[in-house]
Amino acid sequence: MPNSPSDTPRRVTVRRKGPLLVEGPVEVELEDGTVVASDRFRVALCTCRRSKRYPWCDTSHRDRA
Repeated sequence: MPNSPSDTPRRVTVRRKGPLLVEGPVEVELEDGTVVASDRFRVALCTCRRSKRYPWCDTSHRDRA
């Protein structure tokens, strides 16, 4: 059951000039309703929207930081 006390919370790490780091596995729902998934132990979600692999970060933010 979602949100039950036995659920393990996901940790999200916020970086000032970088992506959101999320402990996985994760599913991300995009604006158009598409769901993308990753089973990695940690994923980096793009917050600048420059990534060619959006919603996954490809470090494109470093070019203009």
